[in-house]
Amino acid sequence: MGCCGSTEREWKPLEDRSCTDLPWFLLFTVFCVGMGSIFGFTIATGGAARLIFGYDSYGNTCGQRNERIEGVRLSGLDQTDKKYVFFLDPCNIDIVQRKIKSMALCVSVCPDEELKTYQDLKRFAVHNGSELCSYELAGHKYPSLPERFDKCPKLPVPPSKSLPVFNRCTPVDISCYAKFAEAVVTFVSDNSVLHRLIAGVMASKVIIVGLCLLALVLSMILMVIIRYISAVLVWIFTATVVLGSLGELTSCLSWAYFLAREEAEMSRDNAQVLLVYAIAATVFTVILLLLMLFMRKRVALTIALFHVAGKVFIHLPLLTLQPFCTFLALLLFWFYWSLVLLFLGTTGNPVQNEETGLTEFRLTGPLQYMTWYHAVGLIWISEFILACQQMTVAGAVVTYYFTRDKNKLPVTPILSSSLRLMRYHLGTVAKGSFIITLVKIPRLFLMYVHNQLKGKENACARCMLKTCICCLWCLEKCLNYLNQNAYAATAINSTSFCTSARDAFVILVENALRVAAINAVGDFVLFLGKILIVTSTAFAGVLLLNYQRDYAEWVLPLIIVCLFAFLVAHCFLSMFEIVVDVLFLCFAIDTKYNDGTPGREFYMDKALMVSYKSEGSLLDWSSLDGCLKM
Repeated sequence: MGCCGSTEREWKPLEDRSCTDLPWFLLFTVFCVGMGSIFGFTIATGGAARLIFGYDSYGNTCGQRNERIEGVRLSGLDQTDKKYVFFLDPCNIDIVQRKIKSMALCVSVCPDEELKTYQDLKRFAVHNGSELCSYELAGHKYPSLPERFDKCPKLPVPPSKSLPVFNRCTPVDISCYAKFAEAVVTFVSDNSVLHRLIAGVMASKVIIVGLCLLALVLSMILMVIIRYISAVLVWIFTATVVLGSLGELTSCLSWAYFLAREEAEMSRDNAQVLLVYAIAATVFTVILLLLMLFMRKRVALTIALFHVAGKVFIHLPLLTLQPFCTFLALLLFWFYWSLVLLFLGTTGNPVQNEETGLTEFRLTGPLQYMTWYHAVGLIWISEFILACQQMTVAGAVVTYYFTRDKNKLPVTPILSSSLRLMRYHLGTVAKGSFIITLVKIPRLFLMYVHNQLKGKENACARCMLKTCICCLWCLEKCLNYLNQNAYAATAINSTSFCTSARDAFVILVENALRVAAINAVGDFVLFLGKILIVTSTAFAGVLLLNYQRDYAEWVLPLIIVCLFAFLVAHCFLSMFEIVVDVLFLCFAIDTKYNDGTPGREFYMDKALMVSYKSEGSLLDWSSLDGCLKM
């Protein structure tokens, strides 16, 4: 059945199970094989070895015997005994552009003490057998050679140590890298400020870790207690909106209008403008009150869904571990992706830099597109991992909802859902994540163009770029929401992605008012939960840092803690949001195909049952939902 088919089918939860979107699974597998091939290519061509072991400015890999490179002098040397890379000017390295402006040599020992004169260089070469000038210069002649100014290290040579994994001689005093810090931390104009901030972070590292753990604990506690306080939060939000509209919009503007009438200096036009504003605000408030009157049953449904979502986490406690698993998978993949990207930076054909005269390795011809392929892989596979989480959670929640006797739930619904995903639905997840990738790539490209043209483009072009970026962002959010419901539909009916997306879209359109209420009220309540966790963690941080008087700089530690707290709260409460959305889809399907009569009993929880009966007690507003389908 195609994406655009209009034939309505009956939902059959958890009955038949078959593989879905198999061609997309094969395509994704081929794509991943291509990603692995890039990794193999970097190893086979020596890019990985050059990154790990390092190489000098003549194309020789340190710590091994090298083959001569055509046209490159001093290449093909035996560097078996020289395992460390030494930079003649260690502060002249462009990390952003991945260009080494300083000459690099392979040495056997890194200088562990400061060398101030060429006599010190000579003595170091004689005693340690490690020459710090270019290979064609003899160590015992350093002080008298005219080439020493160009082919010897910049004096004084700072003491250095070799990195434990990457064999580079790194200066012990990192003050020479201050310009890199200034490039990254643009708001710091005084190096002493940067040093104080870093010192504050290092001094308060124990408190930072403790506060991060506090944010984690608060997030987990909030997910449990939100089941009991959801009604209070929702009605407080509703009352705040209504009272705010009444007090701030209508009363204030009406008062301003009458005040303006009494003041002789106020022009008649201004009074009329205030009158129009007051009337518009009053109309808006009346419409809002009517909407709240009509939508109050939908608000009650939101409360019931939050209540049932709390029960889901109690019955399925392993759901709380899902964000950790997803984050770990993303972290491992990002580490692999970054490592391969670094390998690609030292892979390719040797090319002599015309500006510096040093040998670099670059991808030329069709091979240079491997970097773009690798970049697409970052987006698609990251979205694939996130989609796997959505499908796993949806499968577990669907199993919970459509199991009448909760005592007969599988021992580990999360594990069962994961196994179903891997066995049947990886193709569906691959297709859904690819659609998000198709939208995200042009948005990121336009953001890159916008940053590159900052200050150069005219106002019209800047406005058009920002408009396109905003539209693509909105489209991406809408597709994410539709994909999430499509995964839930696949977990229920085991249908392909297009069929599931269409079926889920039809259900959502039929329940448009319910969807609007749940998204408006529910998202705001979860947003309040995130703010509560961040502010609580920040308040605890202020108290702890104030208690420890040694910490002079609080800004950076508090920023780190608040960012981590928001990230943790977002991960956990987003999981809660996914559960609520899947429960609503199941509820909508349940009310569509069941009416409570024998043989068509409801699957819903008692809390949802009460809300559903209450929703239809005053007026059958579901007919209004149905009108939106027509």
